Amino acid sequence: MSTSANTNTEVWINKKDFRKTQIVEADTMPLQQGEIRVNIDKFALTANNIGYAIGGDAVGYWQYFPTHEQDWGKVGVWGFADVIESNVVDVAVGERLYGFFPMSSQLVLKPSEVKPHLFLDATKHRQGLPAFYNQYHRCQAEPELMQSMEDQRSVLFPLYLTGFVIADFLMDNHYFNAEQMIVGSVSSKTGYSLAAFIRSNGYTGKIVGLTSAHNVKFVEELAICDQVVTYDQADTVNNISSVYIDMSGDRQVVAALHHHLADNMKSSQIVGVTHWENLGKRVALPGAQPVFFFTPDHIQKRSQQLGEKVFMEKGFTAAVQLFARFKHLVNIEHHQGAQAVAQLWLDLLDNKISGQRGVMLSTSDGSDAN
Repeated sequence: MSTSANTNTEVWINKKDFRKTQIVEADTMPLQQGEIRVNIDKFALTANNIGYAIGGDAVGYWQYFPTHEQDWGKVGVWGFADVIESNVVDVAVGERLYGFFPMSSQLVLKPSEVKPHLFLDATKHRQGLPAFYNQYHRCQAEPELMQSMEDQRSVLFPLYLTGFVIADFLMDNHYFNAEQMIVGSVSSKTGYSLAAFIRSNGYTGKIVGLTSAHNVKFVEELAICDQVVTYDQADTVNNISSVYIDMSGDRQVVAALHHHLADNMKSSQIVGVTHWENLGKRVALPGAQPVFFFTPDHIQKRSQQLGEKVFMEKGFTAAVQLFARFKHLVNIEHHQGAQAVAQLWLDLLDNKISGQRGVMLSTSDGSDAN
Protein backbone atom coordinates (compact mmCIF):
# COMPACT_ATOMS: atom_id res chain seq x y z
CA MET A 1 0.00 0.00 0.00
CA SER A 2 1.46 3.32 -1.08
CA THR A 3 0.39 6.69 0.25
CA SER A 4 1.07 10.25 -0.80
CA ALA A 5 1.69 13.46 1.08
CA ASN A 6 -2.01 14.22 0.61
CA THR A 7 -3.16 10.98 2.21
CA ASN A 8 -2.89 9.85 5.82
CA THR A 9 -2.74 6.09 6.46
CA GLU A 10 -3.63 4.86 9.95
CA VAL A 11 -3.99 1.58 11.81
CA TRP A 12 -7.02 1.55 14.13
CA ILE A 13 -7.68 -0.88 16.98
CA ASN A 14 -11.10 -2.03 18.11
CA LYS A 15 -11.56 -0.91 21.72
CA LYS A 16 -13.66 -3.96 22.61
CA ASP A 17 -11.57 -6.56 20.78
CA PHE A 18 -7.91 -5.59 20.45
CA ARG A 19 -7.37 -8.30 17.84
CA LYS A 20 -9.63 -6.49 15.39
CA THR A 21 -7.77 -3.89 13.34
CA GLN A 22 -8.53 -1.78 10.32
CA ILE A 23 -6.36 0.26 7.98
CA VAL A 24 -7.89 3.66 7.29
CA GLU A 25 -6.86 6.10 4.58
CA ALA A 26 -8.11 9.69 4.48
CA ASP A 27 -7.28 12.83 2.55
CA THR A 28 -5.39 15.44 4.55
CA MET A 29 -7.07 18.72 5.44
CA PRO A 30 -5.51 22.19 4.99
CA LEU A 31 -3.61 23.46 8.03
CA GLN A 32 -5.01 26.17 10.24
CA GLN A 33 -2.89 29.02 11.57
CA GLY A 34 -0.65 27.81 14.40
CA GLU A 35 -0.57 24.22 13.17
CA ILE A 36 2.14 21.99 11.70
CA ARG A 37 1.91 18.74 9.78
CA VAL A 38 4.46 16.00 10.42
CA ASN A 39 5.35 12.85 8.54
CA ILE A 40 5.71 10.02 11.06
CA ASP A 41 8.92 8.36 9.94
CA LYS A 42 9.14 5.43 12.37
CA PHE A 43 7.91 4.25 15.75
CA ALA A 44 8.41 1.39 18.19
CA LEU A 45 5.94 -1.28 19.22
CA THR A 46 6.37 -2.62 22.76
CA ALA A 47 4.34 -4.02 25.65
CA ASN A 48 3.74 -0.42 26.73
CA ASN A 49 1.37 -0.04 23.81
CA ILE A 50 -0.92 -2.78 25.09
CA GLY A 51 -1.05 -0.87 28.37
CA TYR A 52 -2.11 2.25 26.48
CA ALA A 53 -5.00 0.30 24.92
CA ILE A 54 -6.10 -1.27 28.21
CA GLY A 55 -5.94 2.11 29.94
CA GLY A 56 -7.45 3.89 26.97
CA ASP A 57 -10.64 4.92 28.76
CA ALA A 58 -9.50 4.95 32.40
CA VAL A 59 -6.37 7.03 31.82
CA GLY A 60 -7.46 8.79 28.63
CA TYR A 61 -5.01 7.36 26.10
CA TRP A 62 -7.74 6.99 23.45
CA GLN A 63 -8.36 10.73 23.70
CA TYR A 64 -4.93 11.77 22.43
CA PHE A 65 -5.74 10.70 18.87
CA PRO A 66 -9.53 10.29 18.61
CA THR A 67 -11.14 8.50 15.66
CA HIS A 68 -14.62 9.91 16.37
CA GLU A 69 -15.92 6.37 16.01
CA GLN A 70 -17.06 4.89 19.31
CA ASP A 71 -15.64 1.40 18.94
CA TRP A 72 -12.33 2.30 17.30
CA GLY A 73 -9.20 3.95 18.65
CA LYS A 74 -5.62 4.81 17.78
CA VAL A 75 -2.95 3.39 20.06
CA GLY A 76 -0.17 5.82 20.93
CA VAL A 77 3.44 4.92 20.10
CA TRP A 78 6.84 6.53 20.63
CA GLY A 79 8.85 7.52 17.58
CA PHE A 80 10.19 10.15 15.19
CA ALA A 81 8.58 12.49 12.69
CA ASP A 82 9.64 15.26 10.31
CA VAL A 83 7.83 18.56 9.88
CA ILE A 84 6.57 18.67 6.28
CA GLU A 85 4.33 21.75 6.54
CA SER A 86 4.27 24.60 9.05
CA ASN A 87 2.07 27.57 9.89
CA VAL A 88 4.19 28.32 12.97
CA VAL A 89 7.02 30.85 12.71
CA ASP A 90 9.19 29.16 15.33
CA VAL A 91 8.91 25.61 13.92
CA ALA A 92 10.51 25.07 10.52
CA VAL A 93 9.80 22.57 7.77
CA GLY A 94 12.45 19.86 7.95
CA GLU A 95 12.69 19.75 11.75
CA ARG A 96 12.83 16.28 13.31
CA LEU A 97 10.71 15.55 16.37
CA TYR A 98 10.58 12.78 18.95
CA GLY A 99 7.40 12.09 20.84
CA PHE A 100 4.04 10.36 21.20
CA PHE A 101 2.27 9.60 17.91
CA PRO A 102 -0.53 7.42 16.59
CA MET A 103 0.19 4.43 14.33
CA SER A 104 -0.23 6.70 11.31
CA SER A 105 1.72 8.23 8.47
CA GLN A 106 0.93 11.85 9.41
CA LEU A 107 -0.29 13.99 12.30
CA VAL A 108 -1.29 17.62 12.74
CA LEU A 109 0.05 19.33 15.88
CA LYS A 110 -0.50 22.78 17.38
CA PRO A 111 2.80 23.81 19.04
CA SER A 112 2.66 25.93 22.18
CA GLU A 113 5.22 26.98 24.79
CA VAL A 114 7.83 26.56 22.05
CA LYS A 115 11.35 26.25 23.44
CA PRO A 116 14.61 25.41 21.65
CA HIS A 117 14.48 21.79 22.84
CA LEU A 118 10.73 21.04 22.88
CA PHE A 119 7.16 22.26 22.59
CA LEU A 120 3.75 21.17 23.87
CA ASP A 121 0.85 20.24 21.63
CA ALA A 122 -2.06 22.59 22.34
CA THR A 123 -4.63 20.81 20.17
CA LYS A 124 -7.94 21.35 21.95
CA HIS A 125 -8.92 17.72 22.54
CA ARG A 126 -5.54 16.97 24.20
CA GLN A 127 -5.86 19.61 26.88
CA GLY A 128 -6.50 18.23 30.35
CA LEU A 129 -4.69 14.97 29.52
CA PRO A 130 -1.33 14.11 31.16
CA ALA A 131 1.13 16.65 29.75
CA PHE A 132 3.98 14.12 29.61
CA TYR A 133 2.51 12.72 26.37
CA ASN A 134 2.01 16.19 24.87
CA GLN A 135 5.74 16.99 24.78
CA TYR A 136 7.56 16.90 21.44
CA HIS A 137 11.35 17.07 21.55
CA ARG A 138 13.14 19.06 18.83
CA CYS A 139 16.00 16.80 17.88
CA GLN A 140 18.32 19.41 16.38
CA ALA A 141 18.77 20.89 19.87
CA GLU A 142 19.75 17.57 21.42
CA PRO A 143 23.22 16.06 21.92
CA GLU A 144 24.69 14.09 19.03
CA LEU A 145 24.68 10.95 21.17
CA MET A 146 20.92 11.14 21.52
CA GLN A 147 20.47 11.86 17.83
CA SER A 148 22.50 8.78 16.97
CA MET A 149 20.28 6.46 19.03
CA GLU A 150 16.87 6.98 17.44
CA ASP A 151 15.82 3.34 17.28
CA GLN A 152 17.04 2.61 20.79
CA ARG A 153 15.32 5.72 22.07
CA SER A 154 12.02 4.62 20.54
CA VAL A 155 12.20 0.98 21.60
CA LEU A 156 14.08 1.09 24.86
CA PHE A 157 13.96 4.53 26.42
CA PRO A 158 10.20 4.67 27.20
CA LEU A 159 10.53 1.26 28.84
CA TYR A 160 13.87 1.91 30.53
CA LEU A 161 12.58 5.28 31.69
CA THR A 162 9.54 3.55 33.19
CA GLY A 163 11.89 1.15 34.99
CA PHE A 164 14.01 4.09 36.18
CA VAL A 165 10.95 5.97 37.49
CA ILE A 166 9.56 2.92 39.33
CA ALA A 167 12.96 2.26 40.91
CA ASP A 168 13.11 5.90 41.96
CA PHE A 169 9.59 5.62 43.41
CA LEU A 170 10.62 2.58 45.45
CA MET A 171 13.77 4.32 46.67
CA ASP A 172 11.72 7.43 47.51
CA ASN A 173 9.49 5.20 49.67
CA HIS A 174 12.47 3.46 51.33
CA TYR A 175 11.44 0.27 49.51
CA PHE A 176 8.50 0.06 51.93
CA ASN A 177 11.02 -1.38 54.40
CA ALA A 178 10.80 -4.69 52.55
CA GLU A 179 13.48 -7.34 52.47
CA GLN A 180 12.57 -8.52 48.98
CA MET A 181 11.64 -6.93 45.64
CA ILE A 182 9.69 -9.23 43.30
CA VAL A 183 9.58 -8.16 39.64
CA GLY A 184 6.93 -9.76 37.44
CA SER A 185 7.64 -10.39 33.74
CA VAL A 186 11.28 -9.64 34.44
CA SER A 187 12.25 -10.70 30.91
CA SER A 188 10.42 -7.65 29.53
CA LYS A 189 12.47 -4.54 28.86
CA THR A 190 10.70 -2.62 31.64
CA GLY A 191 11.09 -5.58 33.98
CA TYR A 192 14.80 -6.18 33.61
CA SER A 193 15.58 -2.45 33.57
CA LEU A 194 13.65 -2.05 36.82
CA ALA A 195 15.59 -4.87 38.46
CA ALA A 196 18.87 -3.36 37.27
CA PHE A 197 17.96 0.14 38.52
CA ILE A 198 16.79 -1.16 41.91
CA ARG A 199 20.21 -2.70 42.42
CA SER A 200 22.16 0.28 41.05
CA ASN A 201 20.21 2.57 43.40
CA GLY A 202 21.76 0.73 46.32
CA TYR A 203 19.02 -1.67 47.42
CA THR A 204 20.64 -4.38 49.53
CA GLY A 205 17.73 -6.79 49.85
CA LYS A 206 16.85 -9.70 47.60
CA ILE A 207 15.66 -9.19 44.02
CA VAL A 208 13.44 -11.96 42.64
CA GLY A 209 12.45 -12.11 38.98
CA LEU A 210 9.29 -13.88 37.79
CA THR A 211 9.16 -15.11 34.21
CA SER A 212 7.93 -17.93 31.99
CA ALA A 213 9.96 -21.12 31.71
CA HIS A 214 11.29 -20.36 28.22
CA ASN A 215 12.69 -16.99 29.39
CA VAL A 216 14.59 -18.28 32.43
CA LYS A 217 17.89 -18.65 30.58
CA PHE A 218 17.64 -15.13 29.13
CA VAL A 219 16.98 -13.61 32.56
CA GLU A 220 19.80 -15.57 34.15
CA GLU A 221 22.18 -14.26 31.47
CA LEU A 222 21.25 -10.70 32.46
CA ALA A 223 22.64 -11.37 35.96
CA ILE A 224 20.32 -8.83 37.59
CA CYS A 225 18.31 -11.05 39.95
CA ASP A 226 19.28 -13.02 43.03
CA GLN A 227 16.63 -15.59 42.15
CA VAL A 228 14.61 -16.37 39.00
CA VAL A 229 11.26 -18.10 39.54
CA THR A 230 8.73 -19.32 36.95
CA TYR A 231 5.13 -18.13 37.24
CA ASP A 232 3.82 -21.55 38.22
CA GLN A 233 6.24 -21.55 41.16
CA ALA A 234 5.41 -18.01 42.34
CA ASP A 235 4.15 -19.26 45.68
CA THR A 236 7.58 -20.71 46.49
CA VAL A 237 9.37 -17.37 46.97
CA ASN A 238 10.66 -16.68 50.46
CA ASN A 239 7.86 -15.58 52.77
CA ILE A 240 9.52 -12.39 53.97
CA SER A 241 8.47 -8.74 53.76
CA SER A 242 8.11 -8.04 50.05
CA VAL A 243 7.15 -5.58 47.34
CA TYR A 244 5.65 -6.91 44.13
CA ILE A 245 5.94 -4.89 40.92
CA ASP A 246 3.53 -6.49 38.48
CA MET A 247 4.62 -6.24 34.84
CA SER A 248 2.44 -9.11 33.66
CA GLY A 249 -1.10 -8.27 34.72
CA ASP A 250 -1.74 -11.97 35.33
CA ARG A 251 -4.32 -12.03 38.13
CA GLN A 252 -3.65 -15.68 38.98
CA VAL A 253 0.00 -14.91 39.69
CA VAL A 254 -0.91 -11.80 41.68
CA ALA A 255 -3.40 -13.76 43.76
CA ALA A 256 -0.94 -16.60 44.36
CA LEU A 257 1.72 -14.19 45.63
CA HIS A 258 -0.68 -12.28 47.85
CA HIS A 259 -2.10 -15.43 49.42
CA HIS A 260 1.40 -16.83 49.89
CA LEU A 261 2.93 -13.69 51.41
CA ALA A 262 -0.23 -12.39 53.15
CA ASP A 263 0.76 -9.59 55.54
CA ASN A 264 4.33 -9.74 54.24
CA MET A 265 3.09 -8.13 51.01
CA LYS A 266 4.00 -4.54 51.88
CA SER A 267 3.26 -2.97 48.49
CA SER A 268 1.81 -4.31 45.25
CA GLN A 269 2.25 -2.07 42.21
CA ILE A 270 0.54 -2.76 38.87
CA VAL A 271 2.68 -1.43 36.03
CA GLY A 272 2.52 -3.62 32.94
CA VAL A 273 0.19 -6.04 31.21
CA THR A 274 2.25 -8.54 29.20
CA HIS A 275 -0.40 -11.15 30.12
CA TRP A 276 -3.25 -8.79 29.37
CA GLU A 277 -5.88 -11.48 28.80
CA ASN A 278 -5.44 -12.80 32.35
CA LEU A 279 -6.24 -9.51 34.06
CA GLY A 280 -9.46 -10.88 35.53
CA LYS A 281 -11.78 -9.18 37.98
CA ARG A 282 -10.18 -7.46 40.95
CA VAL A 283 -10.97 -8.91 44.35
CA ALA A 284 -9.67 -8.11 47.81
CA LEU A 285 -6.40 -9.92 48.51
CA PRO A 286 -4.30 -10.51 51.63
CA GLY A 287 -1.64 -7.90 52.35
CA ALA A 288 -1.31 -4.48 50.72
CA GLN A 289 -3.91 -4.13 47.96
CA PRO A 290 -2.64 -3.84 44.37
CA VAL A 291 -2.57 -0.25 43.09
CA PHE A 292 -1.98 1.08 39.59
CA PHE A 293 1.38 2.84 39.17
CA PHE A 294 1.01 5.82 36.83
CA THR A 295 4.48 6.83 35.69
CA PRO A 296 3.70 10.51 34.86
CA ASP A 297 2.51 11.13 38.44
CA HIS A 298 5.91 10.26 39.91
CA ILE A 299 7.72 12.12 37.13
CA GLN A 300 5.71 15.21 38.01
CA LYS A 301 6.48 14.84 41.72
CA ARG A 302 10.22 14.41 41.21
CA SER A 303 10.35 17.13 38.58
CA GLN A 304 8.86 19.55 41.08
CA GLN A 305 11.41 18.47 43.70
CA LEU A 306 14.50 18.30 41.52
CA GLY A 307 13.56 20.26 38.41
CA GLU A 308 12.21 18.60 35.28
CA LYS A 309 15.46 18.91 33.33
CA VAL A 310 17.54 17.45 36.18
CA PHE A 311 15.26 14.47 36.73
CA MET A 312 14.85 13.65 33.04
CA GLU A 313 18.60 13.97 32.44
CA LYS A 314 19.15 11.48 35.27
CA GLY A 315 16.70 9.13 33.59
CA PHE A 316 18.32 9.57 30.17
CA THR A 317 21.82 9.00 31.55
CA ALA A 318 20.68 5.86 33.37
CA ALA A 319 18.93 4.58 30.23
CA VAL A 320 22.03 5.16 28.06
CA GLN A 321 24.22 3.32 30.57
CA LEU A 322 21.77 0.41 30.68
CA PHE A 323 21.58 0.27 26.89
CA ALA A 324 25.38 0.11 26.71
CA ARG A 325 25.28 -2.78 29.16
CA PHE A 326 22.55 -4.79 27.41
CA LYS A 327 22.78 -3.69 23.76
CA HIS A 328 24.08 -7.08 22.67
CA LEU A 329 20.85 -8.66 23.90
CA VAL A 330 18.43 -6.47 21.92
CA ASN A 331 18.16 -6.87 18.14
CA ILE A 332 16.57 -3.91 16.38
CA GLU A 333 14.42 -4.85 13.40
CA HIS A 334 12.54 -2.63 10.91
CA HIS A 335 9.19 -3.28 9.21
CA GLN A 336 7.24 -1.17 6.75
CA GLY A 337 3.63 -0.90 5.68
CA ALA A 338 0.30 -0.67 7.47
CA GLN A 339 -0.29 -4.42 7.02
CA ALA A 340 2.98 -5.14 8.81
CA VAL A 341 1.98 -2.79 11.63
CA ALA A 342 -1.35 -4.57 12.05
CA GLN A 343 0.28 -8.03 12.03
CA LEU A 344 2.97 -7.09 14.55
CA TRP A 345 0.29 -5.61 16.79
CA LEU A 346 -1.34 -9.06 16.81
CA ASP A 347 2.03 -10.68 17.54
CA LEU A 348 2.46 -8.31 20.47
CA LEU A 349 -0.96 -9.27 21.82
CA ASP A 350 -0.04 -12.94 21.54
CA ASN A 351 3.18 -12.33 23.49
CA LYS A 352 5.30 -13.34 20.49
CA ILE A 353 7.67 -10.36 20.70
CA SER A 354 10.35 -11.27 23.20
CA GLY A 355 12.51 -8.97 25.27
CA GLN A 356 15.35 -9.63 22.85
CA ARG A 357 13.50 -8.02 19.93
CA GLY A 358 13.27 -4.30 19.30
CA VAL A 359 10.53 -3.66 16.73
CA MET A 360 10.55 -0.44 14.67
CA LEU A 361 7.69 0.23 12.27
CA SER A 362 6.36 2.64 9.67
CA THR A 363 2.93 2.73 8.06
CA SER A 364 4.72 3.70 4.84
CA ASP A 365 5.77 0.83 2.58
CA GLY A 366 8.79 2.78 1.37
CA SER A 367 7.25 3.83 -1.94
CA ASP A 368 5.49 7.01 -0.82
CA ALA A 369 5.32 9.80 -3.31
CA ASN A 370 6.07 13.09 -1.62
